[in-house]
Amino acid sequence: MAILKRAASSLWVRLAVTAAILFYLGSQIDMAAAIAAVMRVNTAHLAAVLLLVAVDRAVMILRWLLLLRASEVAISTAAAARLFLVSSFVGSFLPAGVGGDAARAYGLTRVASTGSEALASVAVDRVLGVLALLALGVVGFLVWSPHAATDWRAPVAITLLATACVAAFWTDRLVRVVLPLSLHGTVVGRRVLAVGDAVSRYRDRPAAVLHVMAWSIVVQLLRVAQAYLLGLGLGLAVPLGYYLVFMPIGLLMLLLPVSISGFGLPQGVIVWLLRPMGVADERSFALSTLIVLTGLAGNVPGLFLWLRQRREIL
Repeated sequence: MAILKRAASSLWVRLAVTAAILFYLGSQIDMAAAIAAVMRVNTAHLAAVLLLVAVDRAVMILRWLLLLRASEVAISTAAAARLFLVSSFVGSFLPAGVGGDAARAYGLTRVASTGSEALASVAVDRVLGVLALLALGVVGFLVWSPHAATDWRAPVAITLLATACVAAFWTDRLVRVVLPLSLHGTVVGRRVLAVGDAVSRYRDRPAAVLHVMAWSIVVQLLRVAQAYLLGLGLGLAVPLGYYLVFMPIGLLMLLLPVSISGFGLPQGVIVWLLRPMGVADERSFALSTLIVLTGLAGNVPGLFLWLRQRREIL
């Protein structure tokens, strides 16, 4: 009951945050013009983006499978793909960024015999995804910023976040330091320690980690390409190099569990980041909206699989 109450309160908080940001944007932007821009997007560019969305979903399934195989989690390729797609759909209604991961981890623990390894695969998948975003952000910063050699703020922020991600592979040691000794023997304590140990075992699987990292970079490049094509479809004169700057930041905002399905905060950040390029707020809001909507379109296969599961149960 307490968990349900916390989930409900969290949902209301996220709804409030999303509504507040959208209300603010609506007060600053001509929403009628933004919606008109969305409706006028070039259909050929939109079709190409939807194709890339399908490709990036396939790559995301592949990289998760590589982690599952490395940890010897017993699940078939078809079952893993189905679980990934269904959890992505369910995650559309949960906190942005972490909702799909939570649904995937929960579903995997129900079918895998090693629950800690199952949870670890999802956690490591997310960590490597963030590291790939940071790598793209570094490239974008170096390519675009004329002050890259002297501006220390972005490199420091990126270094701190990257250090935190890499430290996740030493979770076993960190948990034993942070978790009070009195809790080590409890049910919750044992589960936390088991998951920490499972995550840290990926230190001994460098080939798998590097392989997944490479595919994670491919996924993020696909996301940048999708945004670039949508920008072209809207007639935006923004160089490809600048997409390497603002898209990693926008995607990191999507990972924060403060919005509903990616609406709100990520859109506001993208609007703000495109202002230096002279893009009208209405058109940058249209771009951010299309980025979110095409991402949600990638969850449609999960909807059909979810409905099929429900029919089979009934």
